[in-house]
Amino acid sequence: QVQLIESGGGLVQAGESRGLSCAASGRSLSGLAMAWFRQAPGKDREFVGRILWHSGNIAYADSVKDRVTISKDMAKNTMYLQMNSLKPEDTAVYYCAAGTLSGKRGLTQPSFYEYWGQGTQLTVSS
Repeated sequence: QVQLIESGGGLVQAGESRGLSCAASGRSLSGLAMAWFRQAPGKDREFVGRILWHSGNIAYADSVKDRVTISKDMAKNTMYLQMNSLKPEDTAVYYCAAGTLSGKRGLTQPSFYEYWGQGTQLTVSS
């Protein structure tokens, strides 16, 4: 089992930056992919980016790749999402997820991930 706790959400102005954190606990993260998703009211959960914990390989959604950076601190078992030049359309609940790498495909899909955090609300005002 993996427990995930997100933090860092809040209210920001358009154009500002914000960093989110996802602290993991419960078992080794080796062999896992960890991802950020977001969900705005009335919309489907959207892939933001992911990192393969052991290799550090990172991929981003095209819609945000110029404005976000995912990083990790292996000693703290924590993943980060740095978002810059925030826009009102970035307003959403941001979720951290973890999934086992076992030859499965679909790293951009919510169904790949077994473990989810409770989410943190980020609101960007115009």
